[in-house]
Amino acid sequence: MFSRTTRMKRTLTLGALAASAALVLSACSGGLASGGETDSGDGPIKLGMLAPFSGSEAAFGDYMKFGAQLAIDEVNADGGVAGRDLELVTEDDACDATASVAAAQKLVTAGVKGSVGGYCSGATLPTLPIFADAGIPMVIPAANSNELVGQGAFMINGTGTQQAEAAVTWINKEGAKNVVIIDDNEAYPKDLADSIEKQATGLTVAREHVNPDEKDFSAAVNSVLGKSPDFVVWTGYYQAGGLLIKQLRAAGYAGPILVGDGSVDAQLSAIAGADAMTGVVGTFTRTPDMLENGAQWIEDYKKVSGGKDPGPYSIQTYEAVKTIAEAMNVAEGTDYDKVVAGLKGLKDFPLLTGNLTFADDGSRQGGGFVIVEPTGDGGAFVLKDELKG
Repeated sequence: MFSRTTRMKRTLTLGALAASAALVLSACSGGLASGGETDSGDGPIKLGMLAPFSGSEAAFGDYMKFGAQLAIDEVNADGGVAGRDLELVTEDDACDATASVAAAQKLVTAGVKGSVGGYCSGATLPTLPIFADAGIPMVIPAANSNELVGQGAFMINGTGTQQAEAAVTWINKEGAKNVVIIDDNEAYPKDLADSIEKQATGLTVAREHVNPDEKDFSAAVNSVLGKSPDFVVWTGYYQAGGLLIKQLRAAGYAGPILVGDGSVDAQLSAIAGADAMTGVVGTFTRTPDMLENGAQWIEDYKKVSGGKDPGPYSIQTYEAVKTIAEAMNVAEGTDYDKVVAGLKGLKDFPLLTGNLTFADDGSRQGGGFVIVEPTGDGGAFVLKDELKG
């Protein structure tokens, strides 16, 4: 159900990609950094959303789009923002860093006054200078690499550090002592693995890395088993994760496995096989089915989506729109500095997933991660433990 895949080239760092984006901006003859279209003060306020609408993550773009559109419909029905309707403008970033730069430039040219997209961390980071130079505030619904923190954007999802804290809390709750963490060497999974290892004080921790494009993980599986773990963590995405879990079980590992939010997806069970999923849990933020009033929200979402169920980060994108709309109402318009001040000033802003307050670095205070398990229909992940005690 829920994954977030980066498609950046491994030969470049995220920081280098961000710098490249800044250079592209300075070279544009059209002056994209000037902010695209001037806001006339009337007509709809355009919100831009970058998401994957092509590639292996294409389904997630629609999940996010429909969540955003539901929020926009509700805001408009309630009088809009400063008396103006909101309008959603989407562009495909394909979860690719290069594609995201071009897509962000299109949104600037289209005259968007706020950004409510960002699914893959590696594709989101190089867009930060583009939107900042254009005076477009960013509320990111999904991407949550620690490298995004403190860069001027505001994050609806908890950070990798906060997710790692939830993972370590669960590992300790399970009484594990000898942990092996496996990542796929891509930006976000490695970032999450590093954070878990850093926080797992008092535990014996070993690391393994795999190439997510391979199908045979026997070498890594044998290496993992040679370390005699009583707990395994996978921080990558469900495509490789399903195969890895299947092969770990086939090789004899019967212990618990925890996966990061990039693998919290019903497809994990489809790939690994239901029998292999016994003892598998994941870290994730709340989904509509976990909420007291979630059934009504799902019904409303289906009206917008043409009957399709919500999926990865639908609700977080919905909340990103509600959040930036509130800040624009406080700002009484779209002035960048005033909207940013409005976002910083939100205190316990009520959202479906819990009250929202941003920390000084733009991250969400508390994070909101819980433990989920794949025991729902078709291997869907459902709430297992709220980690409250």
